[in-house]
Amino acid sequence: MIMIDRLIEQALLEDIHTGDITTQAVVPGKRPASARLIAKEPLVVAGLATAGRVFSILDSASSFKPCLSDGEKASAGTILATVHGEASQLLMGERVALNLLQRMCGIATLTSRFVEAVAGTKARIVDTRKTTPGLRQLEKYAVRIGGGINHRTGLYDGVLIKENHIVAAGGIFEAIRRARAYIPHTLKIEIETETLTQVDEAIAAGADIIMLDNMNLDDMRIAVNIIGGRALVEASGGVNLQRVRSIAETGVDIISVGELTHSPRAMDISMLLDQA
Repeated sequence: MIMIDRLIEQALLEDIHTGDITTQAVVPGKRPASARLIAKEPLVVAGLATAGRVFSILDSASSFKPCLSDGEKASAGTILATVHGEASQLLMGERVALNLLQRMCGIATLTSRFVEAVAGTKARIVDTRKTTPGLRQLEKYAVRIGGGINHRTGLYDGVLIKENHIVAAGGIFEAIRRARAYIPHTLKIEIETETLTQVDEAIAAGADIIMLDNMNLDDMRIAVNIIGGRALVEASGGVNLQRVRSIAETGVDIISVGELTHSPRAMDISMLLDQA
């Protein structure tokens, strides 16, 4: 919560800065008001508590009441939440609250589509570190709400040996050997591979998770057979809604999708102030 509050406070400072001159001019003084947050298109709800926190930071006496829970689906015209407080504070918080809510709903909605696309297979949809700077906690939360699973949060909580690490270490075997010697027994080692030869090397070196990066479907199927359950298999690169089902049907365990957080479309949500 401390991290989220800091994020919201920074966003409010960026937007309001020295003051909302429009609101100060048009809505002077104290005036109670109520507003409704309304979905203008079908979406998966995510981030209502975050939106509500925007208003409570501006006005501790404000009252925010969600009408749905995160994870529920809303149709166009659905009231997502109502908020009551000082009119000036609601107006000042409107844009920041909507920006965060629209993006989080967008991520949850897109994630749910990927999850639905692989239903019936063993593949799990996971996110990546391709997030908006400063918003990673919120965006990864939205992925979970949409039915996806979080990959590592950052560089500090998981080992993922990528192409440049392999080059710097002098090869797959040496990179895995060094990682194994350095990390505690509680951490697993994942390594990125681009060819079937590298897959063989990763298995021999004892990788726990083998990423198949930008492989075609035929090579993915061969790789899954080669690995034979000795490591988890992750597919990555070139994943989209049109292709994800075919990738899942190769037998991989995990499909990482950068699109979930690096290019979701913000959902259309509006805030309407009611007449006093």
